[in-house]
Amino acid sequence: MEPVEIGLWVTGGMLVLVVLGMRVAFAAALAGLVGLIWIFWEKKDYELAEFGWALTVAVKTAGQVPHGKVASQALSLIPTFILIGYLAYYAGLTRALFEAAKRWVAWVPGGLAVSTVFATAGFAAVSGASVATAAVFARIAIPEMLAVGYDKRFAAGVVAAAGTLASLIPPSAILVIYAIIVEQDVGKLLLAGFIPGVFSALVYTSLIIVLALTIKGFGPPVTGFTWKQRLVSLPPALPIFAVVIIIIFFVYNPFGGDAWGTPTEGGAIGAFIVFLMALFRGMRWPELKDALLETAKLSVMIFSIIWGVLIYVRFLGFADLPSAFADWITSLHYSPMMILICILLAYAVLGMFMDAIGMLLLTLPVVYPAVMALNGGEFVTAADSAFGMNGTMCAIWFGILVVKMAEFCLITPPIGLNCFVVAGVRDDISVQDVFRGVMPFFLADGITIGLLVTFPWIVLWLPSLA
Repeated sequence: MEPVEIGLWVTGGMLVLVVLGMRVAFAAALAGLVGLIWIFWEKKDYELAEFGWALTVAVKTAGQVPHGKVASQALSLIPTFILIGYLAYYAGLTRALFEAAKRWVAWVPGGLAVSTVFATAGFAAVSGASVATAAVFARIAIPEMLAVGYDKRFAAGVVAAAGTLASLIPPSAILVIYAIIVEQDVGKLLLAGFIPGVFSALVYTSLIIVLALTIKGFGPPVTGFTWKQRLVSLPPALPIFAVVIIIIFFVYNPFGGDAWGTPTEGGAIGAFIVFLMALFRGMRWPELKDALLETAKLSVMIFSIIWGVLIYVRFLGFADLPSAFADWITSLHYSPMMILICILLAYAVLGMFMDAIGMLLLTLPVVYPAVMALNGGEFVTAADSAFGMNGTMCAIWFGILVVKMAEFCLITPPIGLNCFVVAGVRDDISVQDVFRGVMPFFLADGITIGLLVTFPWIVLWLPSLA
């Protein structure tokens, strides 16, 4: 049996395990180990006496993966980004953000929902985890929306959908994972996510305002705040923006010259600043312990998925499946843009049954080389490319597209994780109610993805300056 055929059989088996309910980390690691054993044993013509040799070599090959990849400095960004979000919550910065947004924009139709989106976008700028963002604002924003007459399903849907913004707006854990898997510059990818993230927030708010204008009593505005009350609300929320500026300056020096530091250093300094703010605002040991434990739990979950999937990726390299898939994609008699759209649609379907991080980690080793081949290769120039951009910019553009698709998958049934988180925080709202509430945001995400595909400069302008 050819290595590619072994790759297809093992991949099919892994997908069956995932569908049956096995965790992605364990399914990928098991499939990768079995695939390596199969590949090495096949080289010895399946001689029974050589099975022990194949097992030993496969275990050694798989065992080198976790430390070799996870020891990467880039991965240290993930726990620092997550820690920033939890410390910001315990420092009261999330409440301050929501209060400032409410006082400044709640007067528009659908004002409290719009305030929630803006506050969530602000919190996403210091939190790399969508799930944590959704959980925080389910406690803060939903009670206020219900108090002024919002439908509970839509109120929950706003929080679940807005929570996905943390996937794009830097710092973003998923963007860091993408950068490591495809071996691209982390700093440029984080910069690339900023404008699309803000753009997604604006599309969400536009949708809310249109719904509030067309449906009577849909989202009553909240008025009565004086200019003094608005101005007073700003200082407590400003630390969020200070942390964002610090992180961006470390990634990209806007004054020219070398960057002030690495993204990891920026994340660490940001976490330290938020820690000092939290202490100043009264955080004590119980709150700090909770923040550290939640950070550790989420970080271990992400790292475990990475470990398992990287073993599977090592097997794919021996099976030569990525190259075979890329060759097949480029041989299709369709335009590159049409094939790209089909790939994005496939992500939308796959996201209904898998979590965002697992989905990207499992598919990128095969899909990414195919997309790069469609564009003309890693080193193609913009003039000779299919999508009008060089290889580096195509990698960044595709990264933002697939992360946006991962955002979309966080709210799609039946596995939309953000919807389950919101329902878990609110006992009075079922997960079915949350899924009904996010339905209008499917249209908003579709519009956003369409515009990002049509106008790549929305993604590429900021990283092109770095």
